[in-house]
Amino acid sequence: MQGSSAKTDLEEDLMVVTILELVLSLAAILGAPIFFVNSVEILGERLNLGSGAVGSILAAVGTALPETMIPVVAIIAAVLSGGSAGEAASEIGIGAILGAPFLLATLAMFVVGISILGFRSRRENGTELVINKRVAGRDIGFFIVCFAIAAGAGVVALPMYVKVIVAILLVSAYAVYVWRTIVAGGESEVEEPGDLTFWPESWWGQAPTWAVVGQLLVSLAVMVAGARFFIQAVEHVSSSLGVPAGLISLVLAPLATELPEKFNSVIWLKDHKDTMAFGNITGAMVFQSTLPVTLGLLLTRWELGFINTFSVILALVGGVGLLVLLLRKGPIQAWYLLGGGVLYAVFLAVAGYTLVS
Repeated sequence: MQGSSAKTDLEEDLMVVTILELVLSLAAILGAPIFFVNSVEILGERLNLGSGAVGSILAAVGTALPETMIPVVAIIAAVLSGGSAGEAASEIGIGAILGAPFLLATLAMFVVGISILGFRSRRENGTELVINKRVAGRDIGFFIVCFAIAAGAGVVALPMYVKVIVAILLVSAYAVYVWRTIVAGGESEVEEPGDLTFWPESWWGQAPTWAVVGQLLVSLAVMVAGARFFIQAVEHVSSSLGVPAGLISLVLAPLATELPEKFNSVIWLKDHKDTMAFGNITGAMVFQSTLPVTLGLLLTRWELGFINTFSVILALVGGVGLLVLLLRKGPIQAWYLLGGGVLYAVFLAVAGYTLVS
């Protein structure tokens, strides 16, 4: 009895350590990009890259790092490790890659709908979502086509050269999307970079370039380390609870890294900036359905099981539903977007059922 009790206490202690590891690793993944963006903007200015490149490319990369760092590190770990450890890391990477677009097409839209309803008394448009339907429809169209192609490559067995062709098409599609977005939106004004976070000019004068590069490299290293510890924690939770690592990553990674960033949309909805709020989500949907999935396509087996395929189907259903709303002539009511929450709940119910059955 004493041995059994000691074993239980040890397992509880390990679970507490694992939870702490999850929290700290996510804090590193979410916090380090702030310092990364700060240093990369200053570095971009000193390299005379221009405000467009700094704002639209470098800063955009920084904001995308939290949700992309986990699958990138997981896939690299899978390639280097091999064996069962590599297989687990690969599952985590695939789950994180698929989880982000799934969450954006379902739960994030539910958050938009709830926010509009919550702010309806102070919004000029009440419960209506007033956006540029043409631009939003272009985003959703890109998402549906690219994500369907990428997911299809994981359902149907394809030779490697076909996967390479698909990967090239996805990267090219995102390049076209970025070009069309820049052309359609024109040049935007970007705020001048402030002080280097760890080198305030009021104390020590202008930060030398070596300090800027140092902050950039350290922040990037912290993100990589945070992603690596997150992957280890997910593996520990998976083995302790008997839950597939890929499923944990599919749900937890985007909830922790993607959803908090999208709460910017909530603020914009409150301030009647519906186009910015909606575009913040649809732009991320295009990114997540092209570049990250390309890594999975080329560097993993990219064989989607039932639960991953089901999440893809629900994400595409959510995307098609949004496209229908954007194509119809009537206004988009907040109530319509609540269906995304229903899709997310269906996924959780099916995932739970598969675990207990």
